[in-house]
This record gives sequence, C-alpha cells and structure tokens, in this order.
Amino acid sequence: MSTATGQGASRWWDADSGWTTADSSGTLLVIDSWLVDEGRVRGLDRHAGRFATACDRFSGPGAERTHRFLRAVAASLPARGRWFPRVELVETGSGTRLRMWLRPAPPRTATVRLWTAPGPDHRRLPDVKGADLDRLTSLRAAAAEAGADEALLLSADGHVVEGSTTSIVWWRGDTLCGPPPGPGLLPGITRALLGDSAGTAGHRVVTERATVNDLTGVPVWTLNALHGIRPVTQGLGRFRDTDAAAAERWQSRLAALAVPADASLIPVVNP
Repeated sequence: MSTATGQGASRWWDADSGWTTADSSGTLLVIDSWLVDEGRVRGLDRHAGRFATACDRFSGPGAERTHRFLRAVAASLPARGRWFPRVELVETGSGTRLRMWLRPAPPRTATVRLWTAPGPDHRRLPDVKGADLDRLTSLRAAAAEAGADEALLLSADGHVVEGSTTSIVWWRGDTLCGPPPGPGLLPGITRALLGDSAGTAGHRVVTERATVNDLTGVPVWTLNALHGIRPVTQGLGRFRDTDAAAAERWQSRLAALAVPADASLIPVVNP
C-alpha cells in the first residue's frame, strides 16, 4: 500500500486498497484546503466538516467513507515544512472518487489588492467549495491582469459577498462585521475562527449587507486558510498602518489555534 506523502503527490484513496497513484482524469465537484505549518494546522475538524457536508450534496461516497478518507489524509500530513494539501471529490467515468493533492504552500502575503468583478456573482453553487473553481480561477486571473491580487464578488443588488479565494470582513469600531450566511456565501473556516476569537475577546460579531460605498471609511480584511488575515490596501475600504498592525495581532491569535495534525481531529462517523 502506498502512502500519500511526497512533494506534489496526488493520490486516490479507496477504503479497501488505501492510497494509489492518481491521474488528472475526472471533474472536480468539491475541494477543501488548509495550511499545515511544521505539522500544525488550525480548524482541521471544521474543514473536514465542510468538505463532508458538501460531498453529501452529490452522489458521493457517504459520510462514513468520507470521514475515513479525511482521517487517512490527516494521518499522512508531513510533520516538517509548509504544505497546503487539497482534498477532492472527483466525478469519474466509474462514479465519484476521493483524492488528495499534497502541495507545498505558497509564501504568505500580508496585504491584498482587490479588483471588482464585472456584473453580479454568477456562481452555480457558491456555498460548495470547488463547484465553481474554473470561474473563480478565471476571475482571479482577470484580477491579476488588472494589477490586483484577488477578485471581489458582488451580489445582484451590489452587496459585497466575498473574494474569489477569500472571505471578507470589516470593522466598525470594535465590532467585527461580515456578509450574512446563506446559499450565496461559502462558509469560511478562517472567518468562523476569527469570529469565535473576537467574541471571546469581548467584541461584538455581527452580519450586515454592505455595498462598496458603505465600506469606504472602514478597515476591510480578507481571510483564508493559506494567508490568514490580510488587510485590503486597494479596491475596498480604508487602509492605514495601524490597521495592518491590528491585523497582525489578530493573525497571531489565529496562529495560536494551530495544533498538531492528527487523525483524531476528524470525527468518526458510524456506517
């Protein structure tokens, strides 16, 4: 039985045969990713839950098998280096299969520039990570051509939704704000962790619908598993050096949530 380790390795997983070499065939239905830094990860149980819930929306392997796969993934993560593994539910000619792609993590960046995508958000399944990957990749490429790092998505009525690879939040004084949850928004894991930390620290955490103009005078952050917190310096909100310093303080709080990656972090689901 082969393992899932090895730089750049992509492996299929099967309940009977374990890990085998994967090819690039099939159509991605669901993905999820998280940062592994020197064997430590934050929110792995939440990433697992989001991935399993999304898989259940398709003709997937079932909750018990999906969680076995995720436990196998957790057990195989490297203890050294920075990694950004991606788990995948893939539609193949013979049905759906589970795959992991073990990728070296790109360097973290501390700030982000936003470019507003033209027109409203046209994703098919915004609350399923991976379902609209091709469209989001194209939008991010368009953002790069425009000199930005990330595409900002707006709803049909002009409200801020999220970025092409990020959640978006903003501060109104000591209150942490973000778009309301629902089928048009991906359940962001880093956003949930930040919200929990902010609430524990005594801050109000609220949701609100906001246009780009509504956010002109407030600090805006993007959030994701790879980069954590990044203040927006262009395209939305207000940026000051003091806002960047505050973001780094909260980034340190997020980093403190990381624990050693282990299969025990993934719940066991009975068949």
